[in-house]
Amino acid sequence: MSGTILTQSRPLTSAPSRAARELGLKRGEFDLAVHLGRIRTVPDEGGGGGRRVPRTEIDRLQGRAEALRESVQVVGTTEGAALMAVPAGRFTRFAKLGLVTPVKWYPNRYRAVVWLYLAEELRRFAADEKNTRLLTGRTPAELSDRLRAGADQRARNWRGRHCGFLLRQADGPWERAGVVAGFLDPGEIDDVLTDPHERAHVTALRPAPPAHGAPGSPAAQLAEELMTAADPDEIHWFRYDLAREVTQARTHRPAPRPAAPSRHPALDRPKLSRGLRGWLLRRNPRPAH
Repeated sequence: MSGTILTQSRPLTSAPSRAARELGLKRGEFDLAVHLGRIRTVPDEGGGGGRRVPRTEIDRLQGRAEALRESVQVVGTTEGAALMAVPAGRFTRFAKLGLVTPVKWYPNRYRAVVWLYLAEELRRFAADEKNTRLLTGRTPAELSDRLRAGADQRARNWRGRHCGFLLRQADGPWERAGVVAGFLDPGEIDDVLTDPHERAHVTALRPAPPAHGAPGSPAAQLAEELMTAADPDEIHWFRYDLAREVTQARTHRPAPRPAAPSRHPALDRPKLSRGLRGWLLRRNPRPAH
């Protein structure tokens, strides 16, 4: 009997679900940590199209799981206001003015959007001496004027942040173009991309909105609405960025195009058996010249 001991080597990468369990994170916490760049992922080399977590990354983070969990803690308006020691109404005004940016959202039972914020970002905002007047004093007149005019930057700022998340995960230039296109209405994409092959390729690479319901459900429709740029200057920015990303992608490789049809269609016709060909000729004799 040989004295050789066979040991099974650990896989070099793990599925996100397993990595989350090993790090003691809920799946939502894990996904947010990935989006924030706190956990590094790599493309699935097995062809699954998803992402995997290198074993070295899990080993690096296992001793810091508690700090990692705290870094992705999210809070709503009430908790956020308590963290900053301000009334909930003042906190909402901060968010509408874009002074604090949502990191996630979900629809409540009334189909209203509930915005979520990173607790650590709110703590930093409250600790910054430059914000003391905003936290305790009267809202400056220029900010009050913006609020009276209907300012609400929450959805727009979430889109910008979510776009950044997705761009960090993109595996190539065309995928980056697809990410940017995901924030535009299809009509805007058609207007920017006049080449039908490029347009089809980019459209196929558009990311889906965050899943908050079955396709076609009110929650899914709300997700699609929040994913789509709304303000004219925001639309202009995404259109410009889409054109720039596609220009860069072209230098990397052309968009795929369908195979050209055969130049000799007669060669592609099925051959008739000798008996069947003779029968057809007898049924349809050639005209005499």
